[in-house]
Amino acid sequence: MTSRSHETATDQVEWHHAEHKVTGGKLVVADVATDGRAVTDAKISGDFFLEPEDAFFEIAPALVGASIAETSAELVRRLDEALSPFGDTLQMHGFTTSDIATVVRRAVSRASDFSDFDWQIIHGPTLPTRMNVALDEVLLKEVDAGRRQPTLRIWEWDDKATVIGSFQSYANEIRHEGVEKHGIDVVRRISGGGAMFMEGGNCITYSLYVPDSLIAGLDYAESYAFLDRWVIAALSEQGVDAWYVPINDITSSDGKIGGAAQRRLTSGTVLHHVTMSYDIDADKMVEVLRIGEAKISDKGVRSAKKRVDPLRRQTGSSREEIIATMIDTFTARYGATAGEITADEFAKAEALVAAKFGMETWTMRVP
Repeated sequence: MTSRSHETATDQVEWHHAEHKVTGGKLVVADVATDGRAVTDAKISGDFFLEPEDAFFEIAPALVGASIAETSAELVRRLDEALSPFGDTLQMHGFTTSDIATVVRRAVSRASDFSDFDWQIIHGPTLPTRMNVALDEVLLKEVDAGRRQPTLRIWEWDDKATVIGSFQSYANEIRHEGVEKHGIDVVRRISGGGAMFMEGGNCITYSLYVPDSLIAGLDYAESYAFLDRWVIAALSEQGVDAWYVPINDITSSDGKIGGAAQRRLTSGTVLHHVTMSYDIDADKMVEVLRIGEAKISDKGVRSAKKRVDPLRRQTGSSREEIIATMIDTFTARYGATAGEITADEFAKAEALVAAKFGMETWTMRVP
């Protein structure tokens, strides 16, 4: 995103630029001028298709006068009203008025893009699951404080654990007899979302720690899909036809692959992490987790074991090969260098395990 400004007789006008690649569609670009309160001029462009051609010239004028605080829904109403005279003759291919609203919101919000940052990628080392969860909190706060640049971290672990969401009830999610039988460590994370059954090597889990400017102008659901576009592309390289199902599921033509969760600090800095099934023991999973009938029926399947379709079967690739494809895809798209967890970050995570993530008071905070 770039900005430029010039003085007028009354107010300073500043131009903002943003681009939005529609998932499965086309590129939509917005150049928007504002006076600090409202849109004073606009130009929408892209490689989309629009018929009749006259409709294109109604888009930008419809945005002029819009408050910079207008929501995406309010901008969509402006655009739909401007285009309504074209009725059934209007054909928009590769984009919608919602996509225009999104890119305008990102422009006036001064949103950043992935390529605006100097990324680090950390892969490993192999750590207990409690340390991996603690590091999510530590690295999120390090990025927030400006001591660490935006980071992609791919987890490694060799213990047997179930990670439950911040707001989940322990008793409603966990089968205690299964935990005892299989020696499972139950860990509560700082983000919401559902439980993850995580034996060493059976999943691929990664975390993104990013400034709020990266998701500026996006609503909550849009931010999930936006932050994981690169992994959808990586899965495509592995031959998997994957896509996002709002709000936080990654699925494929052969079934659900995994899910995402987020935690946002008051400053807006975001932890976004995803766990994808690689080779989960479904029989063991249902002995450990209570997967409710409401969740099963919501996914349109008859059994919990059929909810997740492992990447090992879909790709035929090793877990290491899939992770290598993910790293290559992210680096090719956004640029990144290999990083590592610092001694200070390790020490902070160990302290958090001792004071929080290893404590029953935290694990059982929602009994």
